[in-house]
Order: sequence, then structure tokens, then C-alpha cells
Amino acid sequence: MYEDELAFAHRVADRADVMALALFRANELSVRRKADRTLVTEADTTIERMVREELAAAFPDDHVLGEEEGGEVAPTGRQWVLDPIDATANFAKGVPIWGTLLGLIDGGETVVGVASAPALQERYAAAKGGGATMNGEPIHVSDVASIAEAHVSFHEPEVLLGGDLREATQRLVLECWRPRAFGDFWGHMLVARGAVDAVIEPSLNLWDVAALRVIVAEAGGRITAFDGGEAGHRTSALTTNGLLHEALLRRLVG
Repeated sequence: MYEDELAFAHRVADRADVMALALFRANELSVRRKADRTLVTEADTTIERMVREELAAAFPDDHVLGEEEGGEVAPTGRQWVLDPIDATANFAKGVPIWGTLLGLIDGGETVVGVASAPALQERYAAAKGGGATMNGEPIHVSDVASIAEAHVSFHEPEVLLGGDLREATQRLVLECWRPRAFGDFWGHMLVARGAVDAVIEPSLNLWDVAALRVIVAEAGGRITAFDGGEAGHRTSALTTNGLLHEALLRRLVG
């Protein structure tokens, strides 16, 4: 099921990889700030345009939501969700941790996801019921069941430490085995492949997380908002190996 859509997502990611790598660390890369002060580069805009053209040809009846050209979150039906360059600031600064994210939501559930990080030579992918892979090889979350033994990634520490979650974050930093901050899509994919046990991210949008949800789930993990609801548009996200999830939720929500 969804084999054709997954194959399509891989083909599009192949094209996006070539386009992005041609611009990565380019001397005259065009970079500007959006109204929210986040960065956008010509890689973001040209890749999104390409993906939308491919989607219009292959799946003309499906909805599309992308970070750069927008769209509405579709409550029903099929919707492709795209982040042409996740971690644009890294891309603009020459840091190789960035990637193209493409997910298909069907009936409110992500059923296909690809996260392609060509500068790292890593591609993560999954279709519902088919397992998750990195570079074509199966991946699975860790079996760490104790926070005291857990490798935890804290995203946006300025947010976590600057508001209501300050005390909970400080306690978790001290309680876990190894606190780090890997950032953006990559931290969640490190959970999916068992290298990190949990990611705590206080705010994201649907294009940041849609593709990741099915990859994490198919790798045996779990991803929710901090309140236990769906991680989606303008929510928080807790990604874990599943074994740590309830204990971390209790610490985050009190």
C-alpha cells in the first residue's frame, strides 16, 4: 500500500538533492529574511516550485501544503506536505545538517514520508505498514527504558528555558544520561534509527513534522505534542522510542 507514492517521493527527493547540493556553499547563494525573521534561500523556493510541478502532474487531485508557497491544512482527503529545505539557517551557513521533507497525509494520518539529507548522505523513508529505512536499510528505535540512561535532544533551548517549561527542562537535563541539541528534522531521525532516545521540541509547523511522523512510527517510536495529542501544525513535539514517552510527558506537563 502506498508503494507508488513512496517511489514518487524518492524520485522527487533525488531531484531535490541535486538542486540543493548545487547551491549548498555556493559563493553567491541568495538569502533573505522572511517576516518572521527566519531565512529563505533560492534552494527553498526553487525546490518547492519543482515539487509542486511534479505533484500537479502525478497527483493532480491531491492538496499541497508547503513552507514557502503556503496552502491550507486539509482536514480531509489526501495532502502532500513539503519543507523544501528544513534547517535553512544551517544550509545558508554551510552546516551540512539540512534536508528536504515530503510527506503524504491521507485521512489525517501520515502514510508516506521521506527526509532526504544529501550533504550527510542520509535518506530516511517509510510508508505505512512497510517499516522505516535509512539509505534503504531497516532502522528501529532504541530499547532504552530509563530517563537516567537516555540520550535526549533538546530543541530550541531558548524557548524551553525561557518560559513555563524552564523547571521541567532543567530537571530533565540533569536527570537524563546525555543532554544534547541536534536540531530540526535530524534529531527526530536519530531517534528513529536508535542513536538518540528522545527529542523535545517546543514548537513546529506541519511541514516540519508531517514526513517524520510515519518514519518514527514505522521505526517503532512515538511522536506526539507535549499534551499527548497530535504533533502537527503549530504544536510542540515529543519524539521517543516509545518506552520513554509516558514518563517524559508526565515531566513536561506536570
